[in-house]
Amino acid sequence: MAQSLKWCLMALLLLSSLTARASGSLQVTQAGSNEPLEHVVIEIDIPGLERATGAREHHEIVQRQATFEPLVTLMSVGAVASFPNRDMTRHQVFSFSPPKVFSLDLYLKETPPPVHFDAPGVEVLGCNIHDQMQAFIVISDASFFALSDDRGRIDLAHLPPGRYSMRVWHPRLEDTHQQWWEGEIDTRLETQLALTLAATPPPTAKPSLLQQRFQQGLMHQEHP
Repeated sequence: MAQSLKWCLMALLLLSSLTARASGSLQVTQAGSNEPLEHVVIEIDIPGLERATGAREHHEIVQRQATFEPLVTLMSVGAVASFPNRDMTRHQVFSFSPPKVFSLDLYLKETPPPVHFDAPGVEVLGCNIHDQMQAFIVISDASFFALSDDRGRIDLAHLPPGRYSMRVWHPRLEDTHQQWWEGEIDTRLETQLALTLAATPPPTAKPSLLQQRFQQGLMHQEHP
């Protein structure tokens, strides 16, 4: 009996050792379908880890075929973003979200000066001309933050090992887009998280024939 208990304890210690050496990562899926979730933002506050500063970050959110690209932009507090228009129609970018209320004048090719985002939170972008256009900027002051890839994965292997509080955001957690899921994560383990999405996705606009011809002309100029 004692010998069996000894081998059992040794097996548990070996399993713990293998687990501790595993590369930490997070895999996020949609609850009910197990489909990988892109555009998931996580924030982890790790004691002693220096917070990022966005003083030198400059992001671009492009308007193309009456759509913002990318859908989700993740940045540090203090970063700036420009909004180039690659369409043949004018756009007027705006946001009424708490981090930064702003509205850019109607424009075509003359990109307005960059917008400075100096407070954390979620910025919901829209266009006064095209109601279906929507995108998001997540401004973070956490010591670590990351965006999931198209496989729903986020690498955590380079973080200090330990168990920490974590906040999770996705555009479709709920309709106000300000809701965060809160939990814990161990950066030493392979973790799986299934998120329940409540909000409906915005409708996708189909470019007009004129827009399609214009885009084809641009592609031809870029790749003759």
